[in-house]
Amino acid sequence: MEHIANVHIEKLPEGVYLATSDDIPGLVAQGRTVTETLEIARDVARRLIEARAENGEAVNPGEITDACDLPLVVEA
Repeated sequence: MEHIANVHIEKLPEGVYLATSDDIPGLVAQGRTVTETLEIARDVARRLIEARAENGEAVNPGEITDACDLPLVVEA
């Protein structure tokens, strides 16, 4: 099942990007680019959701239905 969660991305003074999410507690990911950071965040989110499901804990990010709006990051 696919889920959708809001992820906050910020560029740190060191030049790397940090991703966190209020929708998935414990999600923290860092990468050299926004794309890399989002890929790592997706993997961390999946593992957190699976681990919590195994422990009987509920993490309920939104479920993708017929349509959703997502930001598109374009490097120019």
